[in-house]
Amino acid sequence: MTSKGEQTREKILNQAAQVFNRQGFRATTINDLIKATGTTKGNLYFHFSSKEEVGLEVLRREKEAFLKFLDAALKGDTPGAGLDNFFRSAYEKHHSRDFVGGCPFGNTALEASDTEPVFAELVAGVFDEWIGKIQNKIAEAQAAGQVRRDLPAQHLAELVVATVEGGIMQARLQKAEGPLSRALNTLRTLLALKV
Repeated sequence: MTSKGEQTREKILNQAAQVFNRQGFRATTINDLIKATGTTKGNLYFHFSSKEEVGLEVLRREKEAFLKFLDAALKGDTPGAGLDNFFRSAYEKHHSRDFVGGCPFGNTALEASDTEPVFAELVAGVFDEWIGKIQNKIAEAQAAGQVRRDLPAQHLAELVVATVEGGIMQARLQKAEGPLSRALNTLRTLLALKV
């Protein structure tokens, strides 16, 4: 059983994640966090020394959850099926949110990469791990004859991540599934993906 203090900390982090994802880190104030969590300023500062500390902890938790999601999504009977499952899972994840919020790592990269080096470093690490996992799956699919072999797995993985992020951003902007759906289907075609 968790203590009341641990429950409060969890509530702050859960609500802060939603606020940061919707408004952005810079635009979010301490008062926004207090309002969203229903806590007091003193209670917030009891658990966290600053908005930056809350933001970093939110990103660490998002990273852990995303890497678990990615590992589960990349599973399949074959490497090609694993890639296709990832595409479907990414689409379903954002569709279930009505394309609100986007990707916390893409959002943070755009917002903080030039001004918040600690945030940028954490997000760069997420993208490196993401690309690495996709690269490994593509290499397996290439070896199985399920993905084109004329380009290096690393280059294709970088393309996949960039295209997925762009599709998520456009779907969020338009509040429509089309951009992400088309991006994922185009990736299937460009990879010559066989499931």
